[in-house]
Amino acid sequence: MNKPVIVALDVDNSEKLQKILDKLGKPDETTIKVGMELFYHTGSELVKKLSDQGYNIFLDLKLHDIPNTVYNGAKQLARLGITYTTVHALGGSQMIHAAKEGLIAGTPVGKTVPKLLAVTELTSISDEVLKNEQNCSLPMNEQVVSLAQTAKKAGADGVICSPLEVRELREKVGDDFLYVTPGIRPKENSSDDQSRIATPSQAKEFGSSAIVVGRPITLASDPQAAYEAIKKEFN
Repeated sequence: MNKPVIVALDVDNSEKLQKILDKLGKPDETTIKVGMELFYHTGSELVKKLSDQGYNIFLDLKLHDIPNTVYNGAKQLARLGITYTTVHALGGSQMIHAAKEGLIAGTPVGKTVPKLLAVTELTSISDEVLKNEQNCSLPMNEQVVSLAQTAKKAGADGVICSPLEVRELREKVGDDFLYVTPGIRPKENSSDDQSRIATPSQAKEFGSSAIVVGRPITLASDPQAAYEAIKKEFN
């Protein structure tokens, strides 16, 4: 079975979204990421509609609040038919556990519980920012491993991490965990605003469970061809 290539649909309205979706191929062969910009503009109805059409949806809202609030929020998200959703690992084990329990409680009977992915450190965070702004005494790799271990013990299904961290995470956290990696750029593309990046083939070599790719697909002259090429390279 092929590992997912998740298309990040960072647009701000349903019209722009539909233009991209029309160029990506069949819904049941497409995994899409709906992030804050689109969700905050269109709301949950669009997510439910996309799910009903057959898309696999990674709803990336990065929940981060007190456990009870996150539980109730996750419970609502689970009713939308999504495949994955996210929390910030920095919210702590109690919050992560509450998110998972909310997903379980909110999933309709007969449906699959969405996978809960914990965000470790954003790919835009450099070692300098980690040290001087987050005041973290651990080096980046140890910080990410620590957050991933916390997330796994709290019931998360995987983490969002840099592809450069996957090998060490597999060694120290285990293979029975998902490692979903943004920061993927084909060789011909720029790094844009991300610091820790890799190509699709490197992500495959490192052991990513799934990759998230946005602009190299959505801004391509032929998005479907770009999507298929990246899926082929990753798998």
